[in-house]
Amino acid sequence: MRFHEQPPNSGRGRSGRDSYHHGNLREALIAHAIDLIAERGPSGFAFAELARAAGVSPAAPYRHFRDRNALVSEIARRGFDRLTDALAAAWNGGRPDALAAIEACGRAYLAFARAEPALYAAMFENALPEPAEPSLVLAADRAFRVLRQAAAAACERLPQERRPPALMVALHLWSLAHGIAALFVGRAGTARRKLPMPAEALLEAGVLIYLQSLGLAAGLSEAPITSA
Repeated sequence: MRFHEQPPNSGRGRSGRDSYHHGNLREALIAHAIDLIAERGPSGFAFAELARAAGVSPAAPYRHFRDRNALVSEIARRGFDRLTDALAAAWNGGRPDALAAIEACGRAYLAFARAEPALYAAMFENALPEPAEPSLVLAADRAFRVLRQAAAAACERLPQERRPPALMVALHLWSLAHGIAALFVGRAGTARRKLPMPAEALLEAGVLIYLQSLGLAAGLSEAPITSA
């Protein structure tokens, strides 16, 4: 059974399909929403517009999502799941050492923001109502857990009496990565603002200075920072 199939030659949807089977509509709505978010941001389209883009009736999306916010929350959840996988792979159990692995996590964070701008916007730029979807909260917590694990491993290099709180360090590292991503990482490798060096080099320098201030930077790789 098809949802309101469009007549021949009426123009195809954004994902190259002009009609959807029951089992495909949910994923088609998500794909169209990601396209719209990439163009306009997570608040830049209405649910009815999404239905039109998918070639279905205005009521059809409600069979799969409570409202537009529920759809954007699902996209954000998927984004956090992918970010978690990217961070976990970069962390790699703290190899070759905890501090070098933290640098790898920072690069992975920026790479994700650059490669998935629509997911990143859904994750961080959308003012979703409170309380947030439980599945979204859990997904975001899993991503942050990787950073907290990395911070804890780095902090363990110091004696207990000189050890900073791992939660504080994790929050600072996330703030550094997120701030640089928000300011300087754009789509397709372009920067949102001009920067005389790669965003990755800026992040690594910031992380190095921050960890040095805590006495945690011994052994951190110190690759030269070059201009773009």
